[in-house]
Amino acid sequence: QVQLVESGGGLVQAGGALGLSCVAHGPVPSSGVMGWFRQVPGKERQFVAHITWIGNMAQYADSVKGRFTISKDNSKNELYLQLNNLNPEDTAVYYCAYSPVYKGTDLLTLEKGYDYWGQGTQVTVSS
Repeated sequence: QVQLVESGGGLVQAGGALGLSCVAHGPVPSSGVMGWFRQVPGKERQFVAHITWIGNMAQYADSVKGRFTISKDNSKNELYLQLNNLNPEDTAVYYCAYSPVYKGTDLLTLEKGYDYWGQGTQVTVSS
């Protein structure tokens, strides 16, 4: 069983930056993938980025490409998301997610591609 705990959300002005962290407690197999999703009220959870635990293969949603950077520290079982050049449309609850198995690029951009989820951290961008 893996437990994910996010931190680092907050309020920032448009054009600003934030860093999110996610700690994975429990066994994290080397074949796994960790990702970030976000959700606003009344809408489905939206893929942001994911990264393979081994090999550092990363994929980003088009809406964040060039602004957000996903990274990790295997020795600490920690996942990060650096959010730069934020705009009000980035306002959402951001969730950390984990899949013990690489399920393919397409499935890993979907909520159902992940088996474990954190509780979420709020990011609010003011105009």
